[in-house]
Amino acid sequence: MADGHETDKNIEIWKIKKLIKALESARGNGTSMISLIMPPRDQISRVTKMLGDEYGTASNIKSRVNRQSVLAAITSAQQRLKLYNKKKVTIDFEPFKPINASLYLCDNKFHTEALNELLESDDKFGFIVMDGNGTLFGTLSGNTREVLHKFTVDLPKKHGRGGQSALRFARLRMEKRHNYPNVAGLILAGSADFKTELSQSDMFDPHVSYGGENGFNQAIELSAEILSNVKFIQEKRLIGKYFEEISQDTGKYVFGVEDTLKALEMGAVETLIVWENLEINRYVLKNAATGENVIKHLGKEQEADQSNFRDAATAAELEVQEKVSLLEWFANEYKRFGCMLEFVTNKSQEGSQFCRGFGGIGGMLRYQLDMRSLDEPSDDEEVYEDSD
Repeated sequence: MADGHETDKNIEIWKIKKLIKALESARGNGTSMISLIMPPRDQISRVTKMLGDEYGTASNIKSRVNRQSVLAAITSAQQRLKLYNKKKVTIDFEPFKPINASLYLCDNKFHTEALNELLESDDKFGFIVMDGNGTLFGTLSGNTREVLHKFTVDLPKKHGRGGQSALRFARLRMEKRHNYPNVAGLILAGSADFKTELSQSDMFDPHVSYGGENGFNQAIELSAEILSNVKFIQEKRLIGKYFEEISQDTGKYVFGVEDTLKALEMGAVETLIVWENLEINRYVLKNAATGENVIKHLGKEQEADQSNFRDAATAAELEVQEKVSLLEWFANEYKRFGCMLEFVTNKSQEGSQFCRGFGGIGGMLRYQLDMRSLDEPSDDEEVYEDSD
């Protein structure tokens, strides 16, 4: 689905999504949380001076607790700003493309609106879907489909009641069609010959059998070649190919946490597919009795079960040495397994089926692999253990 550069970009986008989600959920006392964004050509000296002025203003806050919190936050921002220089920026979060906005806000939350723009695809496609029942206006950007506006109309049916003139109904229908939509014409305006080429191009596709949202979905399908670089289409194709491997029982597929990790360790996975909101954590646990390390991958339900943090044979306590999101671990380690990493959503029909039916994790393999022959007896198939 994507080359190495595109995979790295998708991983950066996923990391930013995770960061934004964490920032949006954070809350502080009073106005002690600072959101500071600098566009690429801004002057560090200007921002430094602004923070100094804000420090002086904040010193007059009446509430002692709020004043101390704000002053501490500004001081922290000033210290972080010292890590900037004109040639290189060394910060916790550096966007993969410029944010063309300047922002400084003190609030009880972080303001991430400008960061969300980083998640938008550079390409946005517009759709106008019309039939005898109405018109729908929508857009497709990345894997986000949005209906902007839709309205319905009342056209006479093709056939009237018995005894009515078919010709008369045809005439009435044509008159209604002529007056719908309620404009004298559709005008394409623009520079040079673009408008002419656009009106005559394949992008104006009349071969849609439905109206409304069903027609919108069909229009997206029929526009697949034109929209080949849109993530929504790429995602549908990727998961469609994965499902094809399963339906043909090629043996070149794997799903579920346990089997996918085994196939990764064997170097058999060519493309690793994971749901971007997969809620599974990777634990490195140390057996308090033997000193050995055990790796477990636990979902929320397994984390609530304390038996997963004790040795099954001896009941010895398993101490948490490391806990990391499995998605984050994949993002950092996938190259070690020689595979491509693809994050998918549950927004498409295929993506929803992948998440609900296959646990949101799986892969396409380089060669046939019989996972059943590799299975070992396990009391809990959802918990994968291995020595580290």
